[in-house]
Amino acid sequence: MQKIILQRLNRATAKDILSYANQYGISLTAKQAADVAALLHGKNVNIFDEKERASLITKVESITSKSTAKKVNELLNQFIR
Repeated sequence: MQKIILQRLNRATAKDILSYANQYGISLTAKQAADVAALLHGKNVNIFDEKERASLITKVESITSKSTAKKVNELLNQFIR
């Protein structure tokens, strides 16, 4: 199951990110979604690894906001349960 989740995230497009964000009530602009997708795309980020997830969230915060990064982290936590 982890492998499937990681594959989907590593191939996520801006449209996918916006869809996930809307599903979970996370406010993102199209530009922010594109930036997050660029962070994820092809990078093989392992959200199941706490250090890698924390690094990703720090990068998300730098392109969005602290509150959005917190929500994205909550979203990622839903995927890893």
